[in-house]
Amino acid sequence: MSDTANHMLHHKAREQAALLPPLLAEAHHLAASVVMGTHGRRQVGMGEEFWQFRAAQPGDAWRSIDWRRSGRTDAQFIRQMEWQAAQSVLFWIDDGLSMSFSGDKSRPSKGERAAVLGLASAILLVRAGERVGLIEDADPPKTGDSQIDRMTAQLAARQPDQDYGLPSPQVFPKGSRAVFLSDFLGDWDAISATIAKAADRNVTGALVQILDPVEETFPFDGRTEFQSMTGALRFETLRARGLKAAYLERLASRKAMAQDLCARLGWQYLCQHSGDPAQSALMWLYAALEKVR
Repeated sequence: MSDTANHMLHHKAREQAALLPPLLAEAHHLAASVVMGTHGRRQVGMGEEFWQFRAAQPGDAWRSIDWRRSGRTDAQFIRQMEWQAAQSVLFWIDDGLSMSFSGDKSRPSKGERAAVLGLASAILLVRAGERVGLIEDADPPKTGDSQIDRMTAQLAARQPDQDYGLPSPQVFPKGSRAVFLSDFLGDWDAISATIAKAADRNVTGALVQILDPVEETFPFDGRTEFQSMTGALRFETLRARGLKAAYLERLASRKAMAQDLCARLGWQYLCQHSGDPAQSALMWLYAALEKVR
């Protein structure tokens, strides 16, 4: 790669890093806009939050009976507490340079939307007592506001130099959850292999495919030069419109592969456009993480 190309890549990386502080503020604002009641674990276990009463059954310990509630009737009732064990949620926020694409200056890049959704989700999860982290972090997921700051700093420190990103070969904690935020336009075999290995460890999660509206409509006509974000790939055509059908077919195929993988593994899938409001995607993602517990 030439010195000029290297300089351009580093410049793009610095631009992306400079966006992180305001994106973190946007993530906090976005998280605050989501109405969060009690975190719905809805599983019985050790904890301090009351969930429900149930009728006592043979084998229940006498000390677990709620005598005040039982005194209202002839039956005996057990006071169940909601499960409070924190779980780990690991995020892959694609750092490939393809994520820096935006077809219009008035809307965020795919990478900006991915970072905002990832950080806002992590903020909500931390508020619910969960542990979060990036999959490339060698340290285990943690909870607390300091962990959000750590994730932001890690995102800002990235120096991407490839068109398409790949998730780190992470060994996920058994029974944890995962969130993958990407355009999923790179090496699908490598990405799907990482997800499959995670599923083998009883990891559940969600894929959020983020695309720019231009990538969905292919509004090109006549003489057009296409090039990747690094400039390594270039293609020029005099009849761009003639490529539209084949392009849209391949894009639909890639989206279908992501959906099929999620269906097979019990994961959740969403396609989010960078021109659409982020709040609806965040609410979907937060609900999706509840479904894959």
